[in-house]
Amino acid sequence: MRHLDVTAYRSAEKLLPHHRHELVTGAKVRPMWIGGGPRFWYRAGGRFLLVDPAAGTREPAFYHARLADALAKASGQEVDAAALPFTAIETDGGAVEFAAFGQYWRCPLDTYAVERAEPRPAAAFVELAAPGGARALFRREHNLWLRELGGGRERALTSDGEPDREYGTSPDWWQNSVLVRRLGFPTMPPAAAWSPDGTRVVTHRTDQRGVRRNAFVEALPADQGPALLHTQRYAYPGDERIPLAELVVLDITTGSVVRAQAEPLPMSVVSPIMTRWVWWSPDGHAVYYLHQTRDGHGLSLRRLDPVTGRVDTLLTETGRTRVEPNQWAEGQAPMVEVISGGGEVLWYSQRDGWGHLYLYAADGTLKGQVTSGAWAVRQILHVDESRRVVYFTASGLVAGHPYRRTVCRIGLDGDGFARLTADDLDHEVVVAPDTSCFVDSASTTGIPPVTTVRHWDGRILAELERADVTALRATGWTPPEPFRVKAADGRTDLYGLLHLPHGFDPGLRYPVVDHPYPGPQTNRVQPTFDQGYYGYEAEGMAALGFVVVALDGRGSPGRDKAFSDASLGNLGDPADHVAALRQLAETRPWMDMDRVGVAGASAGGHQAVRAMLEYPDLYKAGVSSCGNQDLRHTHAGYGELYHGMRGEADYAGVSTVDHAERLRGKLLLIHGAMDPNVLPDQTMRLAERLIMLDKDVEMLIVPGAEHLFFGYEHHVTRRRWDFLVRHVMGAEPPEHRIAPMVFDAELLAAWF
Repeated sequence: MRHLDVTAYRSAEKLLPHHRHELVTGAKVRPMWIGGGPRFWYRAGGRFLLVDPAAGTREPAFYHARLADALAKASGQEVDAAALPFTAIETDGGAVEFAAFGQYWRCPLDTYAVERAEPRPAAAFVELAAPGGARALFRREHNLWLRELGGGRERALTSDGEPDREYGTSPDWWQNSVLVRRLGFPTMPPAAAWSPDGTRVVTHRTDQRGVRRNAFVEALPADQGPALLHTQRYAYPGDERIPLAELVVLDITTGSVVRAQAEPLPMSVVSPIMTRWVWWSPDGHAVYYLHQTRDGHGLSLRRLDPVTGRVDTLLTETGRTRVEPNQWAEGQAPMVEVISGGGEVLWYSQRDGWGHLYLYAADGTLKGQVTSGAWAVRQILHVDESRRVVYFTASGLVAGHPYRRTVCRIGLDGDGFARLTADDLDHEVVVAPDTSCFVDSASTTGIPPVTTVRHWDGRILAELERADVTALRATGWTPPEPFRVKAADGRTDLYGLLHLPHGFDPGLRYPVVDHPYPGPQTNRVQPTFDQGYYGYEAEGMAALGFVVVALDGRGSPGRDKAFSDASLGNLGDPADHVAALRQLAETRPWMDMDRVGVAGASAGGHQAVRAMLEYPDLYKAGVSSCGNQDLRHTHAGYGELYHGMRGEADYAGVSTVDHAERLRGKLLLIHGAMDPNVLPDQTMRLAERLIMLDKDVEMLIVPGAEHLFFGYEHHVTRRRWDFLVRHVMGAEPPEHRIAPMVFDAELLAAWF
C-alpha cells in the first residue's frame, strides 16, 4: 500500500474552519449598528471602519496609530496599531471606548488622550438585557429574576417555578449543553423577549412533566472526581408527553404574571421564542405568535393581549402535508408580518406549489396573492407600509441556479414586481435596524463576495469590502465545480458541487467521497462563496486527494413544495446521491467508481450508513459521525415533522439498526458521549446490532464531546481522514497530528 504524502494533510489542515480567516479576508462584514442605525462600525482585519450610508462614506473609525500610541503610554503595554488588543468598541462619533489589558478605556477623538473610564453597565451572557440596557432578565433555579444593571438590585418576577415547570427555559438538550459549559457559562440566557418599551417580558413556563428521561455518563469531570451521571428530558416521536411552552407575560412595573388563555405550544426541539415564532407588535400592545399542530399540518397566527391574557386566532392554514412559515427552520425568522397597525397580515404559504406571500385582513379574510410564479420567496426584508410595497429575497429567478437569492420588490396588491439586484449573483442581506438601507454580500460559489450598502431602489450607497482569496488559492484550493443531474426519478433536476483534488489532473483517476446532509430544515450546498462548516470539511477532503460530491437531493428546502415534501416517509434516502454519482461519472472518467466512500455527520451520518446498507456495491467505506441511526429515538419534533407521525410513517424502514445485516463495506462510527442532540445511544444501538451479527465495525466514542466535537475536532478530523485514506483511497495515511483549535467564543461567532 502506498503512503500518502504528508503535504496533503498539511494542506487539508490549513483549510479547517478555524483557519479560514487567515486564508480569506474581507469576506464577512458584521455591521455593529450605532444608536439603532443606519450608521455602523465593523472590523476588517485589524481595522475598525465606520460607515455612514446616508453620506455614502466608509472611513476608519479612528486613527489606529494615534490610538495605539496613546494606549501604550496610558497602559504601559506594547500596542500594535495593526493588531489592537480589543475586538469591540462603543462610539458616539466623538469618542471611542473599549476594554483592553483588563481595564476599560475612553479615547476622545479630538485629543486622543486615552484614559481609564468606568464601563457602562452590561448584561452577562446568561442575562437578557432590556431595551436601553438599564436592566436584565436572568434565571435563578426555576424562576425568572430582574437585575438593575446600574446598582445590581435584584428581584424575582416569578415564584412558582419548579423542576419540571421552569420559566424561560428551552428543552434540556439546548438549555444545558456541554458546549455552553465549556465556554464557562452555567446555562443559556432566558428564552424571553422584551416589549419595545422595556416594561414587559413575554416568556413561557416550560412544562416537561412526564417527558422521557435519558442518561449520560461524564467519564472525566473537570474536578477529576468520579464519573458523573447526567439525565436529560428528551421526547421521542410518538411519545405522549413532549415539552410544552405555556406563554406568559411579566409586567415589570406591576409585578403581574399574565398567562395566555390558550393551549401551550409544542416545542420538543427549541423554544418558539428562540426561533422568533413569538414576537411583540411595534407598539407593544400585542404579542403575536405562531401555533403549529404537532403533525405540522396546521399553522395558526394568534394574538395575545399582554394585559388580559386573551388569545385570538387571526388566521389558520391547514394542508395535506406540513404547513410552514418558512422552509428553513435553522436561523431564519418566519415569513409572517403583521402590518397596518394590526389590521393586515402578510403570510407565507406553499399552497400553490411554491413559497409565496399572501395578504390577509386581520379577520382572516384573504385579500389577495402578492407574489406568484415558479420561484420561491426566501426572506421578507422590509415592508414599506406608506408605499404599500414589500421587499424580499427570492430564489429561482437566476436561470440554471435555482438557489441563488435575488433582492426584489412588489406592491402589496401584487403589481409592480421588480428585481433590485439585476445581476445573476447570490445576495445575502442584512437590513439596518431603522430599515433605511441594507448591507448586501454578493457572490457565487466561484466568485468571492463584494459587500456593499444599498438603498431600497437598488443604488449602491457605499462599497465596503472585496474579498481577497489569494492565500486560499495558495493552498491549492480551486472553486468547486457546479453540476446539474437528474434525481433517481429520472425527471427532477438536482444541483450540487464537485470539490476537486488539489493539483487536479484529468488524466488521472481519483477516489470519490459522497458528503451528504439530508436534513430538510437546511441546505447542504449554499449558493454563496462561503459554503460553511460542511463546505470546509469537503474542501479538506479534496486537499487529501478525493473528489468530493455535495448535493441537495429531494427533500431539502429552497425549491417547490413537492420537492421539499419528498422526505416524508423516507427521511435520509440516498437514492438521489447514487443517481448523481453515476451520472457524473459518465462524463468524468477521472472519477474512480471502484473507490467510492461516504462521510456525513448528524442527519448526514444516518444517510451515510443507509447508503452503505442499500448500495453496498457502490459504497466501499463510510464514516458516520453522531448519526441519528434510528428516527424512533430522535427528537419528536424532527422525526414527526419531516418523516411523519408514528403509526403513519414507516420508521423501521429507514432505521439502519433494523437493516444492519446488509453491511458489507468498512464502517467507522464516531459519537460524542455527551451529545445532547443526537443521543449517543443512537450509535451504540447500531454498533450493538453489528456486533451481534458478527460484522466488523470501527467505533470512536469521544467521552467528553458534544454534537460538534468542539475541543476534540483535531482528533476526530484526523481519524476521519485516516479512515477514508486507508479504505477508500487505498493508501496509508502519513504520521501527522492536527494542532488543536484555540477554543473561544469569538471564534465560534466567526464560524457561525
